Amino acid sequence: GRRLQEALTSAGFKSFVLDDIRSEMWLKLWGSVAFNPISALSHATLEGMVAFGQSRGLVEEMMKETEAVAEKLGVTFRVPMERRIEGAGKIGKHKTSMLQDVENGRAMEVEALIGAVHELARLTSTPTPHVDTVYALVNLLGAVMKEEKIAIKPVPI
Repeated sequence: GRRLQEALTSAGFKSFVLDDIRSEMWLKLWGSVAFNPISALSHATLEGMVAFGQSRGLVEEMMKETEAVAEKLGVTFRVPMERRIEGAGKIGKHKTSMLQDVENGRAMEVEALIGAVHELARLTSTPTPHVDTVYALVNLLGAVMKEEKIAIKPVPI
C-alpha cells in the first residue's frame, strides 16, 4: 500500500494509506444514503440540499440513523456529521449519480446507496424511520419510471 501511495503522490495525486478501509467506505455511504435519494426525489443539487433548511434537516436525521447502524457494527466516523454535510454543500451545484439516473431514465442504485442501510438497520434492530421513508419513496419513483418507461428531466417554464 505504501509504495502505491508514494507513486501516486510523486505523480501529483493526493494519496494516503488508511488503516480502516471499512470505516472509510461507511464515511462515503454516510452522505450518499441521504444526498442521493433526496436529490433524485427533489432534483436538488448538493448545494441546494444543504442550503434549504428542511432538506438539510432530513439529511441530518438520515445521517444520524445511519451512524446508529454503523456504530452497532463497530464503525466509527473520523469526520463529524456537520463537517461531512458542509463538505458536500461546498461541492456546489453537483447532481448526484441518482439524480443523473432519474434524468436519463436509468435504474437508480437504490439498494447499494440506501437499501443496504435499510437492511442492516433491520438486522441490528436499529430504528431508521427517515431512512425507511425515503427508501420507500425512491423505490416508488423507480417503479414509476420503469412502468412508464420514462426519464424525469427539468423543463424550463
